[in-house]
Amino acid sequence: MSDSVPSSAEPTPPRTALRTAFMWSERAFFVLLLLFVIDRLGPQLTALTGIGPIEGSTPEYAVRLFDGTQLTSDELRGKVVVLNVWATWCPPCRVEIPALQSLHARTARDGDVVVLGLATDIQGPGVVAPFLAERGVTYPNGMLDRDTRQALGGISHTPTTFVIGPDGVVHHKVLGFFAPPAMRAAVNRLRADVTDS
Repeated sequence: MSDSVPSSAEPTPPRTALRTAFMWSERAFFVLLLLFVIDRLGPQLTALTGIGPIEGSTPEYAVRLFDGTQLTSDELRGKVVVLNVWATWCPPCRVEIPALQSLHARTARDGDVVVLGLATDIQGPGVVAPFLAERGVTYPNGMLDRDTRQALGGISHTPTTFVIGPDGVVHHKVLGFFAPPAMRAAVNRLRADVTDS
């Protein structure tokens, strides 16, 4: 007579190759999803908290605005620049516009922050300018040209937003929608640098 207690659990069936492949593909999917979330949220968290590396490039550009004036990176030294590359057909860009306009309205009087939009629409100003007018956008806007695109290191996503310090260095580069709290926090930190200097 055996001392062992009979088990009510069913024996586990051996793993088949298909089940193993499914298990590994499921794990790979979750790793890729996690990397995507980190890639998208990392810059937002860095902008919000100020913890983490700065982007570090110092782009030099000259853009023609829709009002006919030209604006250069040299003229913007000493100011915090929020440079937003966007398009009229881009849903996240449309969602960002009110936050950018609000930031412009709050900071324009002090003159230490410049919100600058650069559109990528291939139809040009004939489509973009009326779009901005309909939405009451008053911050400076122009078209993104090839030279500026190269100066910014290339643009792979729309929208892409650069937060540039008074020293002309890009502190934050956010691909996709830039959450307003993170944008405000990044700008306020850099504004403090302007008033301290």
